[in-house]
Amino acid sequence: MRLRVEFTTEPFDLDEAPAHAVVAREVIQSAELDAVDVGPFGNTAEGGADAVLTAVDALLRQSLAAGATRVSLQVNVIGGDGK
Repeated sequence: MRLRVEFTTEPFDLDEAPAHAVVAREVIQSAELDAVDVGPFGNTAEGGADAVLTAVDALLRQSLAAGATRVSLQVNVIGGDGK
């Protein structure tokens, strides 16, 4: 099964990326995911279910530890073959 995760971390800072946003970006970019797109107002990544779920776990734990007060995310099933 393939999944797509979309997420944002808060609080926002338009002048400089806060530590929690930097951590979240690093977690997603270093995970074994494909189609990673990070931006100032939203981030998406796709991959096999295990890789996405592992990345989401790390994303939540590490961004909260780095000062995020809210993490909004959505996970969608986009395919069934896991490739």
